[in-house]
Amino acid sequence: MIKVSVMYPNKPGARFDHEYYKDKHMALVKAQMGAACLFYTVDKGIGGGAPGEPATYIGMCHIYCESVESFQASFGPHAKQILADIPNYTDLSPVLQISEVVVGPPR
Repeated sequence: MIKVSVMYPNKPGARFDHEYYKDKHMALVKAQMGAACLFYTVDKGIGGGAPGEPATYIGMCHIYCESVESFQASFGPHAKQILADIPNYTDLSPVLQISEVVVGPPR
């Protein structure tokens, strides 16, 4: 299983609409990817490593798929539409990472 993490750096003055992101954008991603998206999670940054320190990322999602190939095959054809939705909730550029899940939820 792989995890695609899309993370939005927390920058002063940045705009990020958490409600739109979780309710509309991620619903769009799931609808376009279909069954290839096994499940996803959405995070809202609330703090950094030290007390009172701001979160490194203001928001992020993690999309779980069976393989890199299944992610690419399901996301790729819809990438233009999905990426075009980004300005509806933020003015930030996301950071992307693909990871192999070595410990995860029971299957």
